[in-house]
Amino acid sequence: MKPTPAGWPRISPGVYYRDTAAMIDWLCRAFGFEVRLKVMGDDGSIVHSELTLADGLIRVGEELSGDERRFDTDRRSPIAAGCNTQNLMVYVDDVDAHCEHARAAGAHVVSEPELHDYGAEYWADRSYGAIDPEGHLWWFAQRVRG
Repeated sequence: MKPTPAGWPRISPGVYYRDTAAMIDWLCRAFGFEVRLKVMGDDGSIVHSELTLADGLIRVGEELSGDERRFDTDRRSPIAAGCNTQNLMVYVDDVDAHCEHARAAGAHVVSEPELHDYGAEYWADRSYGAIDPEGHLWWFAQRVRG
């Protein structure tokens, strides 16, 4: 495979929110993301944004449906969809500290940090699950055995 463009990982998921600006701030405060780029539209909407965490990158966008939708599909947050629409997994250095920080910022921890050991021939991670204020499921992990 050819190298990706500079500063871009091979995969960069997009997540959609109703209150995109507030959720970008929340993702930075609660989960430790940093804003790399935020493009504002004339109406104050967020046209495009990129958040980074170490070498990872996500794009955060606004819901679009009906006449505003693009690419022949609606883009909705889990609140609008009525269910979780995806799950994102992120490796962090200290999963217990990360969990406590996220909880203090208002994340709904749905699975407390625990060891998930897949056997000596595979790996072991300590991880937890949290739901953000608009319903996306996030899974944070720390590798404890490779």
